[in-house]
This record gives sequence, structure tokens and C-alpha cells, in this order.
Amino acid sequence: MSVISVGTLREAHAWLDALPEAQSADLTIAVVDIGLPDGSGIDIVRRLSRDRPDVLSIIATIYSDDAHLFEAIAAGARGYLLKDEDEATLVAYLRRIERGEPPLAPAIAHRMLAFFRGPYIDRSDEARLTGRETETLSLLARGLTVPEAAARLGLSPQTVASYVKVIYQKLNITSRAEAAREAIRRGLA
Repeated sequence: MSVISVGTLREAHAWLDALPEAQSADLTIAVVDIGLPDGSGIDIVRRLSRDRPDVLSIIATIYSDDAHLFEAIAAGARGYLLKDEDEATLVAYLRRIERGEPPLAPAIAHRMLAFFRGPYIDRSDEARLTGRETETLSLLARGLTVPEAAARLGLSPQTVASYVKVIYQKLNITSRAEAAREAIRRGLA
């Protein structure tokens, strides 16, 4: 097993672009930082999720807030680790992948549980989405952009943007992170 390290978003894209097909199968895990000097590592997670869904994208970051956490998961991250852990602990989390366990720092697992935990709410009268709105929400939750979702659905970006606006209104949400959480809650992501 070899380890490749790059320091910027640009270098990561260039490395993926230049990766020979013969070595492509060797890429099994990508440990990605969110805060790169030239952009967000979540862009790499989206790319890997779209182009290489077999690769386990793991976030390693200093950010433990809900916005970063849920955006990363919506983009396709399969684990979320905090860099403030000691090296041995981080390595242990990554080794848990072999046992099929998601690599999650305990603080992140607790945040996720706290977010979804709460009193039972009867949602029998919750906002109903049409089939196309549900498809759109699912694609957004997987990290696709509006143009990418439009291409996947065979629609114009303007049409999909209109669906997004309606979804946000129906669900009373204002961000992609909230959309991702709602998609997860509905079992769409």
C-alpha cells in the first residue's frame, strides 16, 4: 500500500486527472481535509463520490460544527475524524474500516446522534414532495450541483433550480446542509 499526499485542492485534482488506469484500483481510501489553502476538500469528496464511488472518502479536519459535518456527509464522505486526536487514535479509527465500522470521531458521532435525537414528531402531515422534487433532493444530498442534477435528470438547470426553490419553500429550509439533513431523515441519502 502506498500513501500519496497533496497539499492543495488544485494538486489533488491534478493528481486524480493524471492517475493511470492501472493504478486507479489501488486508490481505496482518501483522507481529505476540508480547509485547503485554495478551496474546500469537500470538492474532492464530491468528485470521488461521483467518479469513484468505491473509494472511501474520509474527512480529517478541525471543524466539528454541523454545517461542515452534514455538508461533507451529503457530498459523500464515509467518515469524519477530528485532527485534534492523537496519531494512534486516528490510525485506529482508520483501521476500523476493515471491520466495516464507519470512521467517526466520538465527538462527531455524539453530534450526529444529538442532531437526530429528539421527541417523536408525528410527520403524517409533513410537507409532501412530488416524485421529481424527491429525486432532486436526493441528488442534492449526494453532493451534486444543480447543473449536475439537471444532467442526471435530463432537465435544464433552470428547471432543477426551480425544483430546489420549491423544495426549500416546502421544507422551510435555507441551505444545502439543511436539505442534506432532511434527505437523510427521509432515507434518501
